[in-house]
Amino acid sequence: MKKIGIIICGRYKTCGGGKCLRALRERVGAFARYPQDEPVEIVGYSYCGDCPGGNVEYVPEEMKKNGAEVIHLATGLVVGYPPCPFIRQFKEFIETEYAIPVVIGTHPIPLKYHQAHEKLSFWNDMKMEELAGELMGEDRAVMESYN
Repeated sequence: MKKIGIIICGRYKTCGGGKCLRALRERVGAFARYPQDEPVEIVGYSYCGDCPGGNVEYVPEEMKKNGAEVIHLATGLVVGYPPCPFIRQFKEFIETEYAIPVVIGTHPIPLKYHQAHEKLSFWNDMKMEELAGELMGEDRAVMESYN
């Protein structure tokens, strides 16, 4: 069984996680990496602590104590306005401090957000396609279903 922790953006701290949990169930977006027949368990779900991400210092430790084998930084960190300027630092810190792999993203990027972001100069400057390309590589119909 794969045990997963999810950290969401502080702007969405009241999010119920519907898209993330749906994507995990459907094995799309960043969850496509887990085979459909592999059982998964969410062992932690928290938010970053608002900018600049104070919870990132201790939440991964709690998730790891609960058995997390991987931590996903939620898609909201990628497609919020602006995209999280700390996302690369979060990934590096968690992987270095807690020796646990970090995956960028959870659910596929909704098509409407992807289309809007592609037009923005900072999207390419931040190299978001490089960072979270698998979220954007979904079939158009799947991305649209996450609008």
